[in-house]
Formats: sequence, C-alpha cells, structure tokens
Amino acid sequence: MIRHQTLNPPPHIYPVDEWKIIERSFYPRFLAQTETLFAIGNGYLGMRGNFEEGSPEVHTGTFINGFHETWPIIYGELAFGFAKTGQTMLNLPDGKRINLYVDDELFSLPSAKLLLFERTLDMRSGTLDREILWETPSGKQVLIESRRLVSLEYRHLAAISYQVTVLNAAATVVIASQLRGNQVNQISQGDPRQAPGFRNRVLQPEVHYLKDQRALLGYRTKESGMTLGCGIEHAVESSCPYTVELNCSEDCGEAVFLVDALAKKPFQIVKYLSYHSSADAHPQELCTRAERILGRALEQGFDELLSSQARYLDDFWSHSDVQITEVPVDSPRPPGETQQALRWNLFQILQASSRAEDTGIPAKGLSGQTYQGHYFWDTEIYLLPFLSYTAPRVARNLLLFRYSMLAQARLRAREVNQKGALFPWRTINGNEASAYYAAGTAQYHINADIIFALKKYVEVTGDNSLLYNEGAEMLVETARLWADLGFYSERKGGKFCIHGVTGPDEYNTVVNNNTYTNLMARMNLNYAAKTIATLRDTYPDLFETLVYRTALDPDEIGEWQAAAESMYIPFDEKLGIYPQDDNFLDREVWDLKRTPQDKFPLFLYYHPLVIYRHQVIKQADIVLAMFLLGNEFSAEQKGDNFRYYDPLTTGDSSLSACIQSIVAAEIGDREKSEKYARYAVLMDLADIGGNVKDGCHIASMGGTWMVAVYGFGGMRDYDGALSFNPRLPDTVRSLRFALQVQGRNLEVELTAVKATYLLKKGMELAISHQGELIALLPGIPAVMAIR
Repeated sequence: MIRHQTLNPPPHIYPVDEWKIIERSFYPRFLAQTETLFAIGNGYLGMRGNFEEGSPEVHTGTFINGFHETWPIIYGELAFGFAKTGQTMLNLPDGKRINLYVDDELFSLPSAKLLLFERTLDMRSGTLDREILWETPSGKQVLIESRRLVSLEYRHLAAISYQVTVLNAAATVVIASQLRGNQVNQISQGDPRQAPGFRNRVLQPEVHYLKDQRALLGYRTKESGMTLGCGIEHAVESSCPYTVELNCSEDCGEAVFLVDALAKKPFQIVKYLSYHSSADAHPQELCTRAERILGRALEQGFDELLSSQARYLDDFWSHSDVQITEVPVDSPRPPGETQQALRWNLFQILQASSRAEDTGIPAKGLSGQTYQGHYFWDTEIYLLPFLSYTAPRVARNLLLFRYSMLAQARLRAREVNQKGALFPWRTINGNEASAYYAAGTAQYHINADIIFALKKYVEVTGDNSLLYNEGAEMLVETARLWADLGFYSERKGGKFCIHGVTGPDEYNTVVNNNTYTNLMARMNLNYAAKTIATLRDTYPDLFETLVYRTALDPDEIGEWQAAAESMYIPFDEKLGIYPQDDNFLDREVWDLKRTPQDKFPLFLYYHPLVIYRHQVIKQADIVLAMFLLGNEFSAEQKGDNFRYYDPLTTGDSSLSACIQSIVAAEIGDREKSEKYARYAVLMDLADIGGNVKDGCHIASMGGTWMVAVYGFGGMRDYDGALSFNPRLPDTVRSLRFALQVQGRNLEVELTAVKATYLLKKGMELAISHQGELIALLPGIPAVMAIR
C-alpha cells in the first residue's frame, strides 16, 4: 500500500529517453529531488547533482564511501551492551564549484535570463551534461556547456569540462574554479533516517598548498582520526587571451581565469579533481597521491577519460542490461518510461558499487547522507543477487568486506552475552552504530542474511575458494551464535526456539520465534554443518586451518545440525498461515484504510508502543521468506500467506514493493504484481516515498532487477539449480536479460508465448523451463513455448 502521491513533472521538461535522464528547463520546484537524480559516482567517490555555480542548492554533497566521523551515542538511560559510538559519512570539500562572471555580471541561475537550458544524465557515456544560453542584462548571449564525470576506471578521479562562448560580442570573462572546504553536513529535521549533524567543525585543516597549477587541501577528522587529501588541476583550451591567478588557504583552493573573450571563440577549462582517504596515512601523503593522479589525468586528457568511461559502461551494460518492451496502451504513461527507470536504477547500483573495493554499499549509495552512510542487510539481500549474476568481482569484494568485520563481530557477540559472532545491524567501520536496539541489534537475522548471500554467490559463481577459506570461518561463528541464542523449549514440544529478536518488519520488535529469522537461521545452521563437514572429510588441511582459527570442536557440527532439524517454525492451523511471530496474530489489526494519508510513514507520527500493539507491517517479512526460501513453502501456503499479510503492509519501507511484486507474480496475482513492480521501478524517479531528496533507494533498485528476473522472468535458483517459469504481465511484450553462471554467459529472452535461452559463452548448462529439463549448448538457442 504505497500511500504517497507520485510526482507528475511536465513531460516537455522531463521527456522520457531510454538511456538518459533529461531536464529541459531550469525547474527549481524539483531542485532537491534532482540533486539526487543527477548524482554521479563510482562506489568510492560520489557527488550530488548540484549546479557548478553552487546556488541554488538544497544540500550540496561530495562523499567518499567509508570516510566518516565518530561520536558518542548519548542515552537517557544507558544499559549493558548498548552501542556506544555513532558513525556518520561526511560531506567533503566541494570541488564542483565554478563561478562565472561576464563583464562583472555574476551568472546566477535563479535570476538569469535563460534562452536555453538542458541538463542530461547520460547512462551510456557516464556523464552529467548541461547546456545553457544566458542573455546578460546588456544583451550579450553566453553559451555555457559543461560535462561532469566521476571516473569508473580511475577510482580517485573526477573531472569537469566547462566551456564558455560569448556568441554576439567580445566580453571580459572571469571563471573562478574552487575547491571549497568546511561544507555543511546534513542535519536531521526530525526524521530519524536523516543524519543528526554536528555542532562543531569536523574536518580539521592540516595541509594546504599550491604546486605548479595545482591546489591541494589536507584534513583530519577530529574523533575518528581519518585523513583526507584532495586537489584540483586545470587544463585550458582557447584562442582567447587569458591570465590565471592561483590562491590557496586552509579551506579554499582557487584558480581564477581572467579572459578577454572574443566573439564566437570558446574558452574551455577542464577541471580535474582527486580525492584520497585513509584510516592512518598523513594528509600530506594523501595530497601527494592526489598530485600524481592529477598529473596523470592532465597528461592523458579529458577525451581519454571520456573514452575509458564509455568502455567501462559498454562492458557493464553488456552484462547487466534489462531490456523491456511494453505493449502500447491508451495511458498517460509515456512509452519507454519503464525501460528508462529500470536502466537508471541499474546505473545507480553501478555508481554505488563498482569501486567499493574495501567498503560496503551505503543504503543511499553516495547520493546523500541519510542513514549516515551506513551499511545494512540491504547489500546482502537486495543487491548481492544482481551483483552475483552480473558483476561477481564486485560481489566477492563485498563478501570479503563483511569477513573483514569478523573480529569486531566476535566482540559484539560478547557484548550481548552470546557466543560466536554478531555482525552489526548498521555500521561503517565494523562496529555497531544502531542506537535503538529494538529495531537494530535485535535484528539477529543479519547473520543469516550474510550467509544467504554467501551461499547464493558460491552457487552462482562456483567460488569454493572463498567458501572454504573466509566463508567457512563466517559459517562457524554465525552457527555458534544461533546455537547459543536459541534453546530447546518443552512448551514447544522440545523444538529449538529463538526468542527476543526482531525480523525484517521493524513494526514488530523483540518478539519470540519470528518465522523469517527461524527459517533463515535453519538455513545458516544447515549450510554451516554441511560445509564444515565437507571440509573435514575432503579437505583436511583446510579443516585444520579452520580449527586453528576458530578453536572449533568437531562436536559442534552435530549440534548445529540438531538445532536446524529441531527448529520451531510457527504455523496456525486455523488460518493456514505462518504467524509472523508467536504473538502476532493475537494483536489488534491496524485499520490502514482509516489512517489519514498524511500519517505515513507511521513511525514518524505514532509512538513505537502504539505500532507494536498492532498487526501492521512496515516491510515484507513472511512474504520475503517465501521468496528467499520459496522451496520450503507449498504453492497453497504462498497464496494464503500473501493474501493475509499483503493488506497489513504499509509500504513505509522501500524494501517491500519489489518483494510483494515477485510473490504476487508467483501466486498468479498479475494485477498486484504489476502494481507493485511499478512502485518499485519508479520508487525514486517518481519519488514514491516522498524522500528522494535525501538520496537514492539503492536496495529497492536491486529489487527492481529481481522483479524483472525472478518476478516476470520466473527464475528460481534454489541450491544452485536454475529454473524458469516466465510470468510476463499483459502490458509487457518482451523481456531480455543476461546472467553469468559459473563462468558461462546466458541470455534469456521472453515473450508472452515463448522463451529463448542462449548460452553465449561457456560449457553446457542445465536449466529447467516450466519443469522441463534443458541442456543448453554454446551458440544454440533453445526456444520453448510458454504455457
């Protein structure tokens, strides 16, 4: 039940293009939203879509993934084991800023007479382009053309081409290009999702200097001790005479170009920017690294940077594109809207993940500070399926990053009086940063979510090296936690129960026997027991190494298996459904139909205790379990559970619509499947949740790929067995997507009446189509009728 109004921007201003996001007029009404929609990044460095001139702006932003400040969490009443230290991703010195003066007249978008304005995010070139024709008060017409990119090839590099041409006269032109420090961080306006902000200065200046044509700034955070080095460099191409002045202070590096502009003669500067961060290196060392990057970029030139960006994206789209053709209908929806939104979602995942090589993926990517740049279970459940099938290198890096937290996860388990390891619910540096334990620490399912992603990745890629080394160690410690957390209950017939946890649905917290958690814990325990037994029996050297690292007692394997086999899974015989937890069905049902539209999301308008007393759901819980572990439910159970829980689900979380769409497709409810798919696909471009101004919903974007592949494509991959039961909506004419499966490249093309499976690369691959086994051979398409 998405209850927020979607935006309806004028189609002549925001036309649909399958490969671009276009804005054809300066439209300040959507300024906050477009700062997110036009954001660019590479997974390490990200920039919001602010204008080069600075004003107008709602929240300027330049971010490095993982670069954060820490701060003490203050509780009214402290208790044992509460998280002690918060972490916030910081807003960094702004290198986008370029101010333009023509005959001493400042170019300012809000007041300028604009004869032309067009801004484009090009998803094939990976650039943010803008073209403006400005008429000054004296009648001079000034063409301003800019192109911005954050390099996907070169992790620490960004660049802006800024070209000014006075078309109808000579003029005095001044271009002031800056790197401005001490930027404002987001400060919450009462929304708990937003960053709390800082009262005092966070980045402490340590280094600033000019070297040749470069300006460098270096900082250290006050509390976390992280360090930053950043710099700018310029190249000029023009036949117009000019001089340049360089200035540098502790919070501003600046190059001022004074130009005698000739009529119709363009003056172009290319601004190169480099950012480097570290947990311990001196800021001067980071500035030196930035100098090297800037020098190399200057030598190679902007055209080569554009070429490398295009090559990177060509490769990305060849593995990741989802092509959808819709049936023409009489509708206010413009043709191509779904294709545009799907590609933009996938492009944003690329921008959030491609160079996230020693970090996680923040919930908002690098498009905003909401959720403080924290990593959640979003990565493992909503993004790893897409990445495992299209970018396995990135998926592997993300799993290794989780492994790097294992030592801290072991300590966290001790802090909550448990054995094994407990991964943090929300974090940047590996320590738990969730101050509200009921909807944070209590979500023990994070452990099983990580193991689910590990299992899926290994099945998709065949990467047993990761499984038998880092993965095995994570399996031991997560299984230990479940074995210690649960107990055998006489009241439940000796079944293994797990009490005092919170499932995915944060509107029902600290409950007993959350069905999702118990099912996922069972999977975790089974996978741990099976994998470690295989190591013991087949790879004794690896097993001995594991024993050394974890002090594993071989008897533990049997204990994990016994707990899994005895796991209690609640079931209500009368209703024929799985209760979300032991007491969920005893609560009063929340009357969503009579809840005012302006009272959503509920958590902003109702005390948690009021919400916790009701049957009301923030996000898919049982329904998510039926998707992830669908082979453990009958078709009848899936239908009964979906029909019970769907009317109770508010849509207050962006993580729900995609999962509801997939399960609705499976049970044959095409109307709901398509409705929820549309919500998921347009979550940000239509601002479904009303908060895209704060950043992208990266997990929901991963969910849109799952809607296409698992929902409409009907793919299932339980225990690595690949099967398809396509379910295209009536409005979809065709769907095409690519998968990488254990070194093979598979292309799937679907229509209403047939499915075509083409193994483009690799050895024979066995799949199932609507229950019929197929052996795919390279280069030979298998065309199957769809019943």
